[in-house]
Amino acid sequence: MRQVPLRGAVLAVSFALLAACSSTSSQPPAPPGLSPTPQSTAPRVDTGTLAGAPYRFEIPAGWNGELVVLLHGYEPRGVPRDDPWPADPATAIFLARGYAVAESAYASQGWAVGDAINDSERLRAQVVARHAPKRSWLVGMSMCGLVAIESLERHGAHYDGALSLCGANIPSARVFADTLRSLAAFDVLFPDAGLPGDGLADAAALPLDDPRADQPAVMQAIATAMAGNPDAAARLARALEVSPDALAGTLSLHVLLQREAIARAGGLPVGNRDTVYSGFGDDAAFNAAVRRYDADPKATAWLADTGNLRGTLEKPLVLRYNRVDPTIPPRYQSVYPAMAAAAGRAGHITVVSPSGEGHCAFSPEQVIEAFDVLVRTAG
Repeated sequence: MRQVPLRGAVLAVSFALLAACSSTSSQPPAPPGLSPTPQSTAPRVDTGTLAGAPYRFEIPAGWNGELVVLLHGYEPRGVPRDDPWPADPATAIFLARGYAVAESAYASQGWAVGDAINDSERLRAQVVARHAPKRSWLVGMSMCGLVAIESLERHGAHYDGALSLCGANIPSARVFADTLRSLAAFDVLFPDAGLPGDGLADAAALPLDDPRADQPAVMQAIATAMAGNPDAAARLARALEVSPDALAGTLSLHVLLQREAIARAGGLPVGNRDTVYSGFGDDAAFNAAVRRYDADPKATAWLADTGNLRGTLEKPLVLRYNRVDPTIPPRYQSVYPAMAAAAGRAGHITVVSPSGEGHCAFSPEQVIEAFDVLVRTAG
C-alpha cells in the first residue's frame, strides 16, 4: 500500500524526509479569505496568520459538516517555512472523506507544545464562529499526538474525540528525562568520542541552529564513535529499544530535542542527580560513571506547563503506533493508558493494532482505519 509521508514524521532523523514531509502543496496559493480554486470540485482554501501562527483551512466541495483539526509534528527550529502554509500530506485523506481540515503551523518551531495547543484551539474557535461544524475531531502526529491528548484533556468540551498517530503520548517531563538518559549513556559508553564540549548530554552546549547541516554532522560523529565499539553500541541500542542501524539517528534527534528545549526554557528542564539507571549492563558501574546534571528551576517550571498529561480525558481517544519506530519506542505505548486507568478513564481509550515500519509511516488506509474507529467509538 502507498504510504503517506505525514508532516509529523519530521521527528524522524532524516532531513531528506523532513523536506518531503514539509513539501509545498500542489495546489496554487490561495489569497486570504475562503476562496474556491479554479476547479469547482476542489476544496475552498483559506490561509493566513492568526496571533502570529500561520494557518490553513480547507472545506471540500462535498463537506459533511464536520471538522478535523490536524496537528503536525515536530518542526526543527530554523527550518524555512512556506508561505502560505501548505497542506499536510495527510490533509487530502480527510478532505476525500468530506471533512473540513484546519491546520495551524504554530507560532514557534521546536518543542512548541504550548503554542500548538493554544494556536490550534484559537484556529478551531475561528472556524466554529465562521462555519459552525456539527462535530470536531483532533488528529495529532508524533510530538502532536501529545498535543492532541492534552488538548482533549484541556478543551474536551469542544471536541468529539482525538486520534494520536505515532504519538509521543507521554508527559513532556518523561520525554526529556528519556533524552537525557540516552545522551548521558552514550557519554559513558563512548568517553573518547571526540565530540565538542563535554559530550552529547552537555547542558551548556549550544543548540543546533542549522539543523539541516548540524544534525547530520552530529549523527555522523556518533556513528563514527559507535563503529569503534560495536559491543557498546549494541548494548545501548537494546537499552533504548531501537535497532543498531537506527541508533545514531535516534541519538542525534535527542541532541536536537534537548538543546532546543534548553534554549527555549533557559536551562535544562530535567536533571538526573538522583536517578538510578538500569538496563546498561553493570548498573552499579554505570551509575557511578554517568555524569550528573541538575535541572534549572525556571526550565522545570516551563516544562510543568508544557505537555503535562494527567490521564483525565472525558472523550474518546484512539492511539495507533508503528510496528517499528526508532523515534517512539515500545516502552512509551503503555504510559498514557496506565495514566488514564489510574484516573478512572480507561474506558475512553482504544488502542488500534500497530502498522507500518518507520516513524509515522502509515498508508492512507491505515490512517482512515484508525480514524473510523474513533468515529464509531464516539457514536
